[in-house]
Amino acid sequence: MIVVLKQQITEEQKSKIRDFLKSRGFKVKEIIGQEETVLGAVGTNRIDIREVAILEGVANVVPISKPYKLASRELKKSDTIVRIKNVKIGGPRIVVAAGPCAVESREQIRTIAKLVRDAGAVMLRGGAFKPRSSPYAFQGLGEEGLKYLKEAGEECSMPVTTEIVSPKDVDMMLDYVDMFQIGARNMQNFELLKEVGKTGRPVLLKRGLSATIEEWLMAAEYLMASGTDQIVLCERGIRTYEQATRNTLDISAIPVVTKLSHLPIIGDPSHATGLRDMVSPTSLAIVAAGASGLMVEVHDNPEKALSDGPQSLFPEQFEKLMRDIQALCPVVGKSLERIPTAKAEIEIWSSDTNRQIGSTMNVAFQGDHGAFSEQAIRQVFDDQVATLPCRMFSDAFEKVQAGEARYAVLPVENTLGGTINETLDLLNSYPNLTVVGEKQIRIVHCLIGLPGSSLDQLEQVYTHPQGLAQCSRFLETELPQAQALPFFDTAGAVAHIAQLRNPKIAAIASSAAARYHKMEILREGIETDSSNFTRFYVISREEHATVMRSVMPVNRVAMVFSVGDHPGALFEVLQIMSQYGMNMKKLESRPIPGKPWEYSFFVESELVEQARYDKAVEKLIASCRSFRILGTFRSDR
Repeated sequence: MIVVLKQQITEEQKSKIRDFLKSRGFKVKEIIGQEETVLGAVGTNRIDIREVAILEGVANVVPISKPYKLASRELKKSDTIVRIKNVKIGGPRIVVAAGPCAVESREQIRTIAKLVRDAGAVMLRGGAFKPRSSPYAFQGLGEEGLKYLKEAGEECSMPVTTEIVSPKDVDMMLDYVDMFQIGARNMQNFELLKEVGKTGRPVLLKRGLSATIEEWLMAAEYLMASGTDQIVLCERGIRTYEQATRNTLDISAIPVVTKLSHLPIIGDPSHATGLRDMVSPTSLAIVAAGASGLMVEVHDNPEKALSDGPQSLFPEQFEKLMRDIQALCPVVGKSLERIPTAKAEIEIWSSDTNRQIGSTMNVAFQGDHGAFSEQAIRQVFDDQVATLPCRMFSDAFEKVQAGEARYAVLPVENTLGGTINETLDLLNSYPNLTVVGEKQIRIVHCLIGLPGSSLDQLEQVYTHPQGLAQCSRFLETELPQAQALPFFDTAGAVAHIAQLRNPKIAAIASSAAARYHKMEILREGIETDSSNFTRFYVISREEHATVMRSVMPVNRVAMVFSVGDHPGALFEVLQIMSQYGMNMKKLESRPIPGKPWEYSFFVESELVEQARYDKAVEKLIASCRSFRILGTFRSDR
């Protein structure tokens, strides 16, 4: 059952409720949400829920209908984020684990670990114990393989996961692995599930060869009932009559599980297809279906692999796959999980960033809660970061300048509307603020109204002027009777109509804004052009830039400069950039405030190695009338 607690409940009352439930044989788990706190109570005993409902501090009691209680979305509405060292699985991110099917030697796993890490993988996989259909096939190196796997993971700063096949190996493997993997053949090995669950260690639970979704979630329930709630489900294909592929990938299981359970789900395209040429397209389909990540087999010499060589990608194939996933991420509203590229940077991330990017650190944005800018924040920072809404762009800059916010995330360019000039002009006017990051997200507009509203009764629609322009076709054809009214912010428009409580008034904004204000989405995806993306800058004070740049190693520089009034002045600057290999990605002119008919130039360029970059900047300063680096950051475009 779910025991919803009153907002003003005292710790003493909460303790009494917990003690009462435990005395009746229930296991109790407290779940703190954004709007309410609940106690999840599971057990085999029957109880009259009225006995719980009358306890002081209880607001409501809701039975859980699903046989899997702890894993059910009924118990926990928000997505579970599984943390394996410095990697997070779930929420608005895509995580890629990669490595060989089997650890074959110390040199082999170290070589492959570096290859997949350089390509963008954040977790290392590799089998030390290999349950095989044939007793004569390679069974793995055992504990020796675990030692090699751990060493390779530590060298590349990647957490490691590997399969456990016997309950007797649990204690031994704790010293080597960061995440246990329960293979398809052991999904219903309940004694193994109990022993692994007792450790509290994160678990990757693969779907059984012929398991239903309910049986799969019941296996997760065994793990959770035994002690761990850090579980990642893995769809790896099921056995059917089809012989063209190794298994049949049940891609529909991904959205189904996402609806039924709060646990994150990833896909294993290697075992699903059994053929390397099918792995990449299947991987993209898994991401598009809503999965939180992938587990991919990669080998530096698959023809000589001791296990599953035909389904293992060559390193160059894996590298291309990672680029394709990066391009797909903004379309599905997620970002590719990354970890720093050097041990020193890992130390900065773990010791500094986790404190900074926590619940007490503010990140400013323009707009109201649910704005697209806030969605960008959730893809850049930790899920628990505190967001600080600001009415104006300048307010967000001021919050960072004054130290009230550590960072600000502000739009700088839209694929349909072009450059957001206000952001650039403000950035140029705050000399001690700098660009430290970038994020692009797809803009999906929704028509939002009061619950029960209908399109034919709408008389007014509020949103930002950009939103009106981007949804003009829908407004003209579907709502010709409604007056389109501009508002300072899309999410702010939803807050406005939520206060008005008028079923004849609607707003255009994101689905997140609708959820935040408890409004209803009347129509989703109403933008005229689906290729609608916005790029955001992450801005901070210069003294706080080091952490962000170490977490996301820079490859792009933004600069602004003005040139003298003589023929070829701009050409001289561009020639310097060409001479030093700085590939220009963007060039725009901007009026200089207070100097009519004089212009500065905004440029984004790819970075070059440090010595050439320093020399180029030196020459650019000498050639320009004024010159300023606005920031260096990571771009995945």
